[in-house]
Amino acid sequence: MNIPVIDFSLYNLGENSVLDEHLVDLGRRLKSSFTEIGFVYLKNTGITPEEVEQVMDISKTFFLQPVELKFPFRSETFSNCRYHGWISSETESLNPDRPGDLKEAFNVETFCNDIHWPSPAFEDRQLSFYQRCRELSLRVLRVMAISLGLEPEVFLHAHRHIGGEKNRSTLRSLYYPPVNSELVKEGQLRCGEHSDYGSITLVFQGQAGGLQVLSPSGEYIPAPCIPGTVLINIADLMQRWTSDHFISAIHRVLLPPAGDYNTRQSLAFFVAPDDDYLITCCDGSTKYPAVTAGDYLNYRINDLLGKK
Repeated sequence: MNIPVIDFSLYNLGENSVLDEHLVDLGRRLKSSFTEIGFVYLKNTGITPEEVEQVMDISKTFFLQPVELKFPFRSETFSNCRYHGWISSETESLNPDRPGDLKEAFNVETFCNDIHWPSPAFEDRQLSFYQRCRELSLRVLRVMAISLGLEPEVFLHAHRHIGGEKNRSTLRSLYYPPVNSELVKEGQLRCGEHSDYGSITLVFQGQAGGLQVLSPSGEYIPAPCIPGTVLINIADLMQRWTSDHFISAIHRVLLPPAGDYNTRQSLAFFVAPDDDYLITCCDGSTKYPAVTAGDYLNYRINDLLGKK
């Protein structure tokens, strides 16, 4: 099984006049991917490789600094933006049965004022790219609603405050440093097996591989960088929202082969509904009890961080 590649040019960020009826076929193809494997590559989205490269370049400049220069921007430094900022390597274990993940991250969660940035250029590029990802996410969510025969705006109503203090959608710049296979702990990966928490995730990858997706047959399949595409996957709240119609698939990032000291970079935009939005099964069933997005995400994030 391979992850499908779908042309999104009909509804890319430069196209504003498309009618809903013209999106039905696009929705049908998205639905097929999200119900069968939970992942899809989109090409011709309107986000250019140059935009992605600019954000990766300035992010890598930050990550390559000494720890003492990154430390002032660590996560939980900012009182109103709990998850904004830098996360050091091995801090997270997305699979709690494994040692800490061999990755660093910089989270951009909100546009609130109580945050500081490594530089004005860093802030500008991160926030600009955040907005581009927000715009693309809303278009994808609209097509997803159409694919399920729902009112086109139904998912958009739940994501009105992306970028504000009442929404947890996050842009993560991820950096995977070189790996010395002789120093790696038993069972350690660049990123342990996990599923995402919110609605959908947009992933932009550098050339270094390692990302794998667990297929319905129980086998891991590669999800390599395909230039000019964005990889999109369903997350847990969306699976719950659609009564398991869309699949939130387990995925991971493997270590490079022994002797391969290449770094890896990616950008992930984790889309979440507004904190106070009540998630109920969109087919009208009671398969899952109602829960607010904020409560669900708090539970999942606290579990990740080992907090009760």
